[in-house]
Amino acid sequence: MISRRFALKTAGCGFGYLAFSGLAAEAAIREYSNPLEPKETHFPAKAKRVIFLCMRGGPSHVDTFDYKPALEKYDGQDPGSLAQGLNGQQGRTLLKSPWKFLNSGESGLPISELYPNLSQHADELCLLNGSHTDIPNHPQALVQLHTGNFQFVRPSVGAWVLYGLGTENQDLPGFITIKPPAQLGGTQNYGSSFLPAVYQGTAIGESGSIQNAEIGNIRNVQFAGKLQRKQLDLLQTMNRNAVERNPANTELEGVIESYELGYRMQTAVPDIMNLTDESEETFRRYGIGEKQTDEFGRQCLMARRFAEAGVRFIELTHEGWDQHNSLKAKLESNCSATDQPIAGLIDDLKQRGMLNDTLIVWSGEFGRTPAVRRDDGRDHNSTGFTVWLAGGGVKGGMRYGATDEFGIAATDGKMHVHDLHATILHLLGLDHTRLTYRYAGRDFRLTDVYGRVAREIIA
Repeated sequence: MISRRFALKTAGCGFGYLAFSGLAAEAAIREYSNPLEPKETHFPAKAKRVIFLCMRGGPSHVDTFDYKPALEKYDGQDPGSLAQGLNGQQGRTLLKSPWKFLNSGESGLPISELYPNLSQHADELCLLNGSHTDIPNHPQALVQLHTGNFQFVRPSVGAWVLYGLGTENQDLPGFITIKPPAQLGGTQNYGSSFLPAVYQGTAIGESGSIQNAEIGNIRNVQFAGKLQRKQLDLLQTMNRNAVERNPANTELEGVIESYELGYRMQTAVPDIMNLTDESEETFRRYGIGEKQTDEFGRQCLMARRFAEAGVRFIELTHEGWDQHNSLKAKLESNCSATDQPIAGLIDDLKQRGMLNDTLIVWSGEFGRTPAVRRDDGRDHNSTGFTVWLAGGGVKGGMRYGATDEFGIAATDGKMHVHDLHATILHLLGLDHTRLTYRYAGRDFRLTDVYGRVAREIIA
């Protein structure tokens, strides 16, 4: 890779001027294969894009989407006194949900009163009540949710999707993550690992308010217009010559495309992130302007705008679902902050005719225990929790899978993280066993050697 500083220094002498004009002309006529061009699917796709709603911390499934009457019946009892095999729950007390579950929609899907707005879209939701993962620790479980593996650095699901499908808008990143977790794996959750760097996610709003967030380093403060284009052509020619000399270095390809994408993004990104052209009705739909819902509402509206513009994979993160204590106050706050924005997103996509080909995924890294050590808090539970899907070719108004009668472990329709990833790829028209990348002498894939597509939930 040739640095910008080197290019500017050489441009200041006679040789630099000749290089600037001659190599720029060469770059203009040299054929360039863009790795982000849209690609053919393995079979007809149900969905064109994914919006992943990451609830970081582990939402309590038994208080939101997995109704357990047995917790009411045995509330306050020691699990050790019961014969149902409540493994790992000794020394705790069963705690019923403080909230009522209501039969919602024509399907009668049981959804907690914590989600009054989302429950109005019950007939669009597919609850995966038999979800489970391997480790009940935040860093490992969050990385596994995003990459399929907590032991080794692997490409994220968004990177795999972009690698498999390319993107429909060449002026925007194909994979965007809004306010990603700064810890618990950090960039690994949206990185490309051994895939070419061009497929990694672009982070927006790593800290602070999303209202003032922007993508850094996409403006050239030295040159503009045609002069900037000539400078970039010179740099790209040098970089492509470097690729020819060292074809094994995939990072160079990532640099080439990132420069080109950055050049195009200078006008496209500010337009998409500027919400001022949205109506007051739209702001109300997402809860923008209300203290509780403004922040996540802006994320959801931005996700719709990116999806509408052709971005392939969009992730939003809402933090703070780790309720070891103050369950009632904190879970109510989290659900209040996300309920209206998510319902607004579904409603907006539906009205625009986009829900059918947009797959929405809602998940934390795991769930919570039905039995507690404290009166007002639940601990980590990786053996059973709920993920839900909407749109993108899945059946709505459906409960798929189940945990035992207390909500501890998945028993029926079990959906491991590998199965979730396989199903997401399938809905996008990709066979997870064929989406591979050769690295270090073997073919790797997102699902490793595992993964079953849950065909039962596909419309």
